[in-house]
Amino acid sequence: MTPLVSPLSPEVLMLKKMMSKASSSSKSDVKITSVSAPIILSSRSPSNCGNGLHDQGLEAPQVFLVSSYELHDFDFHVLQETLERELPQHKRHAFVCALPNISKEIIKKKKDAYQAQIKYHALLSSGVAAALVPGFSVAVDLALVAGVVTHYVFGFGLNEKSLKRLSVSSGVPYSELVSVMMSKLGATTITPQLILKLLGQIPRVLALIAAEEVSRFFVVIGAPVSMILSGVSTYRILKFFLDLVADDAQRVFEKAVRKTTEV
Repeated sequence: MTPLVSPLSPEVLMLKKMMSKASSSSKSDVKITSVSAPIILSSRSPSNCGNGLHDQGLEAPQVFLVSSYELHDFDFHVLQETLERELPQHKRHAFVCALPNISKEIIKKKKDAYQAQIKYHALLSSGVAAALVPGFSVAVDLALVAGVVTHYVFGFGLNEKSLKRLSVSSGVPYSELVSVMMSKLGATTITPQLILKLLGQIPRVLALIAAEEVSRFFVVIGAPVSMILSGVSTYRILKFFLDLVADDAQRVFEKAVRKTTEV
């Protein structure tokens, strides 16, 4: 237990917060991250940390050994599983999406977490479609999709800054990481214009969008039909782009791992 950690333990106990303590193999990697639950602390000696926390009044403290440089080693996967199990639903989703791409399993979990949210975006799109203004719903949908896809790209670490950081840590040239991506969504700015251009790959969705616009000219059934078509098309579009981004994340991960293994 360090002098920095000891005074915090009684405070955590008073707040009745769940507390986990992660021990890092790096001397300089000592930090405190405060969230509602759990609170994660990092130090060097797991056994010392556990005993120290117990002495402070914390029953059965959970202690994890992690390294910020080698996340796939030590107890990071145990810490990950513990947080996924014990965090509230809304925080669990944010946690999973923020995980680094250090395994195929994590990439799949991220994809599943994002896919579970698509229905809510589709509902929003349906609501906007109720306004029977030609072109309005399509413009809003394109902006919505661009924003969500941008979130996918950043979440999977395919933005320029994240790829350059991965290039440094893995030893794979940045240009090679970019070259394995097939979607044209990584390392670029996602705009409604880019989304519209890429939608040419899914003509069925374009047909739905066209049908939605035509339905607006029917006074009686125009609104409900338009809402249904808008929701369905937005769902399919986001599913399509999520698949593309997740596949790219898988390719980038495999490229980085292959280089690290060779070294």
